[in-house]
Amino acid sequence: MSNIGIVLGRFHRKEVEEMLDEARTVAASRGLGIVAEVWVPGSMEKPLAIKRLLMRDDVAGAVALGIIERGETEHGNVMGHAVISSLIDLQLQFMKPVGVGILGPGINPSQIPPRIRPYAAAAVNACADLIEQG
Repeated sequence: MSNIGIVLGRFHRKEVEEMLDEARTVAASRGLGIVAEVWVPGSMEKPLAIKRLLMRDDVAGAVALGIIERGETEHGNVMGHAVISSLIDLQLQFMKPVGVGILGPGINPSQIPPRIRPYAAAAVNACADLIEQG
């Protein structure tokens, strides 16, 4: 069995707890163990937490879950691009997959509920697929 770690943003805690529930279900169905669930303030803190997980010998991959909601400024877009770029760089640096289940940037509140579980599932499945490809 391969192990993964999950990093979660607590800014939208209620929704992200639902994402975590789905991630746990999908991980179990894919034969993945979850060795760490790390809550961070928001998306900007996810790359550091993911890096710490990827440095561990018992972690084959990681998943980032959260929401970057549409705001009144471009902050969310800028943050989203920086976070995703950092997560891609970490995948390449450690040669371990990072499944990204971050809704947004720029998502409207009404768009969040139907995407919570599908995004979490897709992130875990992406990570699992790449672990299996080894």
